[in-house]
Amino acid sequence: MDISVIIVSWNVCELLDKCLASLHQAQLAIGAPQAIGEAQAGLPLTEIIVVDSASSDGSLEMLRAKYPQVIVLPQKENIGFTRASNIGLRQAQAPCLMLLNPDTEVHPAALRQMHSYLQQHPAVGIIGPHTFNSDGSHQSTRRRFPTLTTALFESTWLAAYAPPAVERDYRLLDSDDRAILDVDWVQGSAMMVRRAVYEAVGGLDEGFRMYAEEMDWCKRAKAAGWQVVYHGAAQIVHHGGKSSEQVPAFSQIQFHTSRLRYFRKHHGRLPCAALRISILLQFAWQLLLESVKGLGGHKRQLRWQRVKIYWQVLRSGLKAGR
Repeated sequence: MDISVIIVSWNVCELLDKCLASLHQAQLAIGAPQAIGEAQAGLPLTEIIVVDSASSDGSLEMLRAKYPQVIVLPQKENIGFTRASNIGLRQAQAPCLMLLNPDTEVHPAALRQMHSYLQQHPAVGIIGPHTFNSDGSHQSTRRRFPTLTTALFESTWLAAYAPPAVERDYRLLDSDDRAILDVDWVQGSAMMVRRAVYEAVGGLDEGFRMYAEEMDWCKRAKAAGWQVVYHGAAQIVHHGGKSSEQVPAFSQIQFHTSRLRYFRKHHGRLPCAALRISILLQFAWQLLLESVKGLGGHKRQLRWQRVKIYWQVLRSGLKAGR
């Protein structure tokens, strides 16, 4: 095998089916027995591994019925993206390892393009594709590593007040989406990693249950001397966050604690503490604002749903962990 595709799935049966169908259409080793023995039209040979985190929506039954060639690793509970990914990585046999979200659809040429680029550029250890939203618009998946200034604004309610250079530099907004670019990190919804990188720096840090784990992985890879590349010609569609949408408060808590843990790990306790205070103050302000609007009767149900989420986030304390 040339590529091992690892998909972590939880209760997204229909999207997982579409994801696997897109791989099948690319004449990979799903439902194409002839592809197991020899490559079709220059396509790399691929194994598919699905780590299922105790789905209850018929995902396992669908996999058994429609995709018998897929290696399925069912778990007894929802173990989180990072731990499940590492289980898949340990199972994988190929020299190129592809983490792929179940809510993606892969353009037929995308894996071949990324695999070919890695083969031609031995200094590149990680590569990510050009990603589109469901409506065909560009999805930002390439980044610089965040500074504390970036983190104080990015993905918070202060984002609208950020100096333009903060967002531009962090997301490389002044570069061509169709280009091939050296970047600091690429989004984990679709990233191909050379096995040599995995062997050199290890798998994903399981201290990140979900979110920021790919940023940390790229950080460690770059520290070990590898390049990270965004490939603007390799295309996928990412429908985005369908698993996390099922648990909004939990997802908010995990997102911010993962960011805090990244800053504690790579920048120290003081920047982490400053960022934590800023985030908690913003949630407290939003809770107050939504409460007042709810009492005023404006979109009351929506306001109280938000108040409940913000209160759960504040109660958690957003501890960065070990």
